Amino acid sequence: MRAAVLHEIGQDKLEVLDDVEAVGFGPGKVKIRIRATGLCHSDVSAMNGVLPQPAPFIPGHEGAGEILDVGDGVTHVKPGDRVLVCWLPACGACPSCKRGQTQLCLAGFMNAGTPNFKRPGGDVFGFAGTGTFTEEVVVDAGCAVPIPDDVPFDIAALIGCGVTTGLGAAINTADVAAGSSVAVIGCGGVGISAIQGARLKGAAQIIAVDPVESRREAALRFGATEAVAPDALADAKQRITAGEGFDYVFEVVGKSATARTAYETTRRGGTLCVVGAGALDDFLQLNMFELFFDEKKILPSMYGGGDVLTSYERAIALWRAGRIDLESLITHRVPLAEINEALDQMRTGAALRTCIEI
Repeated sequence: MRAAVLHEIGQDKLEVLDDVEAVGFGPGKVKIRIRATGLCHSDVSAMNGVLPQPAPFIPGHEGAGEILDVGDGVTHVKPGDRVLVCWLPACGACPSCKRGQTQLCLAGFMNAGTPNFKRPGGDVFGFAGTGTFTEEVVVDAGCAVPIPDDVPFDIAALIGCGVTTGLGAAINTADVAAGSSVAVIGCGGVGISAIQGARLKGAAQIIAVDPVESRREAALRFGATEAVAPDALADAKQRITAGEGFDYVFEVVGKSATARTAYETTRRGGTLCVVGAGALDDFLQLNMFELFFDEKKILPSMYGGGDVLTSYERAIALWRAGRIDLESLITHRVPLAEINEALDQMRTGAALRTCIEI
């Protein structure tokens, strides 16, 4: 079986091998034939060590495909069913799940420490307990979410992570108010989805901030009212808000420097929504006086800040109704054999989302 493997953390290229086997199938498990998977920035962050992940591992967590087999006790899917991969399935029994905060369930993270692939040389992990840069993967049954027949695999893959994360940040976590002003810092696939979410919620002004010109141009097509480079953000804040700051600012980069900029760009009493996944040793510095005096809300948003199954259904309904554009998020397509080309497209900012077709 073919799969793209990172041998050591810190390497910048993947090796596509044909001697990989999906393992761990049994009760409560499913085997999925991956048909399409998106390249998410979190995959790159795991490769370079920003996000903790044991190696060797197969990146990818934003995928969709067909059920090949189901283990004992699995009743919600059967062989042949079309599914998307949920990389953070809810167990339904932990305190977070019982509180209705299923996006905070830790059951899925426990899977990340158990290898679900092997090669002749030893065990191989799947990123975030999944690993979708491969032809087949074995995951917990909760990771397999059925999708309707009219949802293409590439669209379903995007809904499995980036779209749900960005839309949910604006709709669930920040709950953007109609008529408000919004700035989104970082306009890749997740940032563009946050822009679409803010537009759906009725934001009057949506400022897209990104260093890459093509991404700024794309942001305007997806609903941003203005797009600026990072060095022009201060001027935009002055022009649009008379220096007060934006009602909502979304940080979709995952770095303390941009989070600090986002905080300073948020008006007093406004909301900073942290969407980007950053490193354990990257600390955001805030002083106690400004926290008290400015009364700015700092809201982290994990996987869209809500029940992911509900968020999937909402995204599909909005896509069907033409209220969100998901097809145009996929700016590049490559076969698995050219996965390193997809990595280059992400690192240079050339792609919003690259779909790896398997």
